[in-house]
This record gives sequence, structure tokens and C-alpha cells, in this order.
Amino acid sequence: MTLYKLLVLIHVFSAILGLGPGFVMIYIVTKATTLTELRHAYFIRNRLHNFVMVGGTLLLITGLAMGSITPYLFRTGWYVTSLILFLIALAFGPLILSPRSKPVKALLINHVGDEIPKEYYTLAKKLFFYERIENLIFLVVIILMVWKPF
Repeated sequence: MTLYKLLVLIHVFSAILGLGPGFVMIYIVTKATTLTELRHAYFIRNRLHNFVMVGGTLLLITGLAMGSITPYLFRTGWYVTSLILFLIALAFGPLILSPRSKPVKALLINHVGDEIPKEYYTLAKKLFFYERIENLIFLVVIILMVWKPF
């Protein structure tokens, strides 16, 4: 097996490990009916986020490594577009998602009782809107990687 093929293998496994859990993170918390369930759902969501971070980092590293081994990739539209979109999606975390998730986390910690406060739904709706945009970006990246249309 060549180094390039090994990188492709790691890249594919990283996509499964990193992107797969990201697509279900919203679904996990939307099924909670009590604050206790919601706190537990966010606990699970945070644990899944570790897989997303490791997989996403490996995706970037292996993708750039394949580009350095095969420099012509940097002249193909699908590769450059995928890389730019991936970097934009990565920037969503600290720039867009983190500021919107902090009030949700604070609410989960500070709220007394087992009824989910109405404020949560407003905060979650804003957070999930941007998470769906991020998921859409990742879907476009996957399509570009598979089809290599240009």
C-alpha cells in the first residue's frame, strides 16, 4: 500500500468518525422531554463532539497531506472548493456555534426544576439553525470529494 492510499484510507475513516456524529447531534437533544433528559442528551452530544474534533482534524491533515503528495490537486476546483468550505465550516465552531451554545449550557446548569424552560427553545433554535448550515456545508464537501465535478 502506498502512502497516498494509506492517507485516503485514513481520510475516509476520519470522515466517518468526524462527520457522521455531527449529523445526529441536533437529533439527540431534540427528543428530550425533561430537563434531566436534556442535560443527559447534551452530555452525550459533548462526548460525540470529541469524535467530531478528532475526525475533523484528521480530515484536514490527511487532505492537505494528499495535496502535498499530489500538488496538482491544488489546481483542481473540487479540491480547492472543498478545502475552503471545510475551513469555513471549521471556523463556525469558535466564531458562530460557541457563542450561541454558551447560553444554552448556562441555562442547563443554572435552571432549577425538571421542566425545560421556554427560553431554551429560543436559544436552541438559533444554535441549530447554524449547525444545520454547517451540516449542509459538510454535505457539499462530501459531494465534491466523491464526484470531483470540476
